[in-house]
Amino acid sequence: MDKFQEMQAFVAVVDAGSFVRAAEALGSSKAAVSRYVSELEDRLGVRLLNRTTRSLSMTDDGHAFYYHCTELLAALEEAEGDLSTRSVEASGLLRVSAPVTFGILHLAPLWGDFLERYPKVRLDVSLSDRAVDLVEDGFDLAIRISSVMQPSLIARRLATTRLVLCAAPSYLERRGTPQHARELAQHDVVAYTYGAFRDEWTFDGPDGEVTVKVSPRLYANNGDTCRAAALRGQGVILQPDFLVGGDLRSGELVEILPEYRTGELGVYALYASRRHLPLKLRYLIDFLAEAFRPAA
Repeated sequence: MDKFQEMQAFVAVVDAGSFVRAAEALGSSKAAVSRYVSELEDRLGVRLLNRTTRSLSMTDDGHAFYYHCTELLAALEEAEGDLSTRSVEASGLLRVSAPVTFGILHLAPLWGDFLERYPKVRLDVSLSDRAVDLVEDGFDLAIRISSVMQPSLIARRLATTRLVLCAAPSYLERRGTPQHARELAQHDVVAYTYGAFRDEWTFDGPDGEVTVKVSPRLYANNGDTCRAAALRGQGVILQPDFLVGGDLRSGELVEILPEYRTGELGVYALYASRRHLPLKLRYLIDFLAEAFRPAA
């Protein structure tokens, strides 16, 4: 009986979403992985996975046990890593979650440099605008752009960005340029689903705080989709300057109501509050902080 291999197999199946892909990740056979998970369930006396011919999902007991398994396996990996840190060399897999557009524009060019600097570290980067649960979803680090952070997580600010209210010249020629934030209620709007504002946009303006109830023609859970709609003249968007900055400089989008601001958002590296931070994760966080540090 090898409890470590049983737990490793179970976690691999959950992370990979199938026994076949888990076996490939572990360099084992599907039969061996299936046997380990079955033996684990028999030993515990509970079902951890719901299996059908077409799908695989965790039971409630599986969810609870998965959390403990990932913590134990991480602790074991950290313990092994501590023994090898005498050479101050990081190693192992890091799973990172990041927003789609920011991940493509600003993080993708950095990964090669990081891997060259730490050749024994492997990266698994997942791009999604959804706010993942680091523990439940099994991520070591999440990059998030927000003004509010979860108190249960440790956050290191990497950079800041501001939201820009803008539209295409063709839209403004057709519908006119608003002169006050309240006029946005009569305009076509493209709204970001995951944004804090959705259909109530709040600004700090010359006369103080103003909240406007807008009527979006389109909701999208991705900033690039909002940007594409705005470029086609479909309406007004409120998007971060790292996404629309190039369009503003080229004139394809025009900033409107610049005197009405929404405040700055932070770009954060988030990680679980663990007593001992793995060396590989510490190096990654420091690397990102260095990469985004403003030039002197």
